Amino acid sequence: MRNITNTFFIFSVISLMLGCKEETKNIQPEAAVSTMVEMSSPAGDASALPHLMSNKDVALLSWVEISNDTVATMRYSELIDGEWQEAQNICSGTDWFVNWADYPMITENNGSLWSHVLKKSTAGTYSYDVKMNVKPKGATDWKTDVDLHTDGTPTEHGFVSIVPYNNNFFVNWLDGRNTVENESGERGAMTLRGGVVSTTGELLEEYELDNSTCDCCQTTSVITDNGPVVVYRDRSDDEIRDISIVRQVKGEWTAPKVIHKDDWQIKGCPVNGPKVDALGNNLVVAWFTGASNKQKVQIAFSSDGGAEFLEPVSVVEGAIMGRVDILWMDEDQAVVSWMEANDKTALFNAMLVHKDGTTSKKQLITAMADSRKSGFPQMEMVEETLYFAWTEQVGAVTQVRTAKMSVDEFSIN
Repeated sequence: MRNITNTFFIFSVISLMLGCKEETKNIQPEAAVSTMVEMSSPAGDASALPHLMSNKDVALLSWVEISNDTVATMRYSELIDGEWQEAQNICSGTDWFVNWADYPMITENNGSLWSHVLKKSTAGTYSYDVKMNVKPKGATDWKTDVDLHTDGTPTEHGFVSIVPYNNNFFVNWLDGRNTVENESGERGAMTLRGGVVSTTGELLEEYELDNSTCDCCQTTSVITDNGPVVVYRDRSDDEIRDISIVRQVKGEWTAPKVIHKDDWQIKGCPVNGPKVDALGNNLVVAWFTGASNKQKVQIAFSSDGGAEFLEPVSVVEGAIMGRVDILWMDEDQAVVSWMEANDKTALFNAMLVHKDGTTSKKQLITAMADSRKSGFPQMEMVEETLYFAWTEQVGAVTQVRTAKMSVDEFSIN
C-alpha cells in the first residue's frame, strides 16, 4: 500500500465547493476473488440510489428511477425465497433533491412500511426537506409527503438513517435550521437530530443530539439492548472530523463521544459517513478516514453498547474511496465492504474481520465506474446469505444491480 499526498486535502476543499464531490487515486490493489451470483434486478432503466434493509424475515430494496429527465419515482421490491419480486411504486415528484450521496431509504416493522425522499423547499440549490411516506400494516396505499421536521427554514435536511424501534421507528437526520444567516451575517452549524416516528407518520419524540456536525456525511443508527445509538462524522472548532457516537441509556442521551481520535483535520466535508451494526449490546462500526495523509478503512468493536471501543482494526489502506458498510457475522467477527480505486474503475470489495484483527481474503463483489453516479453500494444479510446492491454506470446510463453470496465463502486466514 502507498501513502497519498497533500493533494488529497486540496481536492477535499475543492470538493466542498463543488457540492461535496470526492476524488480517488489510481493504484492496483491486491488480487481479490469473486464468488458472486448475480441476481435479476427489479430496477428498471435510469435507476440509481439503492438502499437495502432487512428486519427479521423481511428484506427490502428501494431505489429511484428518473423518467423524461424530470420525474423521479421511488420504487421498492421485497426479497422472497432469495429472489426480488416485481417492483412497486411509492411516490413520484418533479421537485425532489436527488443526490448521489444522500439517498432515499425504506424500512419495515411488523408489517408497516416507512420511506423518505428529499423535497426542494425553495429554488435554492441546498434547501430541501425530509418528507416521509408511510404504509401502516393492512393499508392499501402509501400516505406520502409527510413532514418529518417542522422548522420551516430554507436549509439542508437530509442524510437520514432509520431503524425499527419497538412498535415505531427511530429516525435521525442532519438538520441545517441553525445555518440560516442572522443579522450579523453569521451562520450556525449543521446539527444532528433524532426522534421516534409512529407507523402513521407522527413524530412522537424529537431530540437535538449534537449541535455541530459534518455537513454532508451519512449518519447510521441501530438499536442496542440499552436503546438507540447514532454514529456520525462530527466536526470540532478546529475542523477535526472524526467519527462520534451518541447513545440513549435509561431514556437519556449521552454527550457526543469520539470513537477513535484519528485527528483528521479537513476543511471540506469528505462525504463518507460511517456504518454501524448491533448484536444485542455488541456494536461494530466501520468508517473511512484520510488522517495522517493516509486513506483507509477502519472498524472498531464494542461489547458494552458503545460506551467503550477496542482499538480499531485497519482493514485496508491506499487508494481507498470508502463508502463502507458493516454487518455482524457473529459476536466475534463482522463483514465489512468498501470501494477502492483501480485505474479508471472502482472495486466494490468485502472482507471478514475478527475482533483480534485477523481477516479473510478480499472478496470482489463487482467492478464499477469510478464516479459519483456509482453512489454508495449496499450490503445486507438474510439467514446465511449476503445480498449486495450497487449502481452500474455505462456511459450516461445507470441501473441498480444486485448479487448474492453465501457467508461460507469467507474464511479467516
